[in-house]
Amino acid sequence: MSTFLPSQLEQIALESGFDGAGWATAEIPQKAVDDYELWLQQGRHAGMDYLPRQLERKSNLSPFTHVLVLGISHAFAAPEKPSGGTRVGRVAKYAWTPDYHGQLSPRLERIVAAAQKLGLKAKAYVDHGPVLERMLAARAFLGWRAKSGMLVSQKLGAFLTLAVVLVEGLDEEGFSGEQGSGGAGVRGSRSAGESTLALDFSSSETSPVRLLSFSPPPPPPLSPPLSTVPAPSTPSKKNAHPDRCGTCTRCVSSCPTNAIQNDRTLDARVCISYLTIEHRGPVALELRPHIGNWLFGCDVCLEVCPWSVKAGDIAQNWQPDPELVYPDLEPFFTLSSRQFERLYAGTAFSRARRKGMARNACTVLGNSRDEQHLGLLERAAQDEAWEVREAAAWAFSRVGGKRALNLLERMLSDANERVQGRVTWALELENG
Repeated sequence: MSTFLPSQLEQIALESGFDGAGWATAEIPQKAVDDYELWLQQGRHAGMDYLPRQLERKSNLSPFTHVLVLGISHAFAAPEKPSGGTRVGRVAKYAWTPDYHGQLSPRLERIVAAAQKLGLKAKAYVDHGPVLERMLAARAFLGWRAKSGMLVSQKLGAFLTLAVVLVEGLDEEGFSGEQGSGGAGVRGSRSAGESTLALDFSSSETSPVRLLSFSPPPPPPLSPPLSTVPAPSTPSKKNAHPDRCGTCTRCVSSCPTNAIQNDRTLDARVCISYLTIEHRGPVALELRPHIGNWLFGCDVCLEVCPWSVKAGDIAQNWQPDPELVYPDLEPFFTLSSRQFERLYAGTAFSRARRKGMARNACTVLGNSRDEQHLGLLERAAQDEAWEVREAAAWAFSRVGGKRALNLLERMLSDANERVQGRVTWALELENG
């Protein structure tokens, strides 16, 4: 087979708007599977109970033989903030546009259709399938797995959304050069990566089944950032680019909750992105102050990366929506769950649901320690969801002052025991 088919599909991907494209075999190394299973056994996946269930499928992509791995930048420049409302808190950049799954699907469908016309079987995923995208992206030379655990590209930085097209029908004769190189197109040039494990938390499953063998242990206590991070094993030059992190540990030392581990993985139990998006129920008290002003997600480890700084605001395929970049917090407390779903359909906010966004808003308002937000927190204290009322009680204690104390005392009659407990705790804290 000539190199025509792989290079043609790669070119179609770049013409479809992807910023990077490269090929890897669909073989999943046993060490990657073993390391992923260990990560699960250690409970670092927190409450994402669907991940253990996907382990078997992630470890075997048969009958597919090759993977076209694609990357598209979401390194957006911030738009102007809209006027009006209570626009407090930061949102991770990937959520600045309508849901990327829907935006990428037509591009992927074009690639799949092209592959089928060439006599190949193909299937595409945008982080909603049982695929270790970051590990495959490193083997496809899109970048390397950084100390943050994220894939980083020398040209595109760390703000990358990944997608894959699984292909059956290609053979090794269809590729030139060493395995994994596959062209690795990044706007017409080659980038590179490493072939070590990267852990992917994403899934579209919304009704997870708990597997008792992987029941997460309690989250670890907060501790100072690691002073040193062991270097990864040196990858073979035949199939991987050298690690470009060097001695830099900015992502590790900048993580507000010290979620980045010394093996280039994340402990989701203390990761702000997990806590504000996937986590259900109250957030651990000791973590709330460290969430700071992050309303939805967290970009700290991505934005401090020197390669992201060097790349700059390069995203050009999508335009951020100011209402998603700077959302008004008031609707999170005034809308019903159904109204919220309609308003934020097709956005990442729907993942956290109304009461999750309202809970997050209470955390942000509490951390602001600004009395001008007590009116909105007073509304939160009357929310139908006890999780929101509990977060409001905590926020009152964080803001402090006579008015906050009066609002706390009004909450003593709350019918929910968890809320009552938080109010009592807050009053004791306030009274010394």
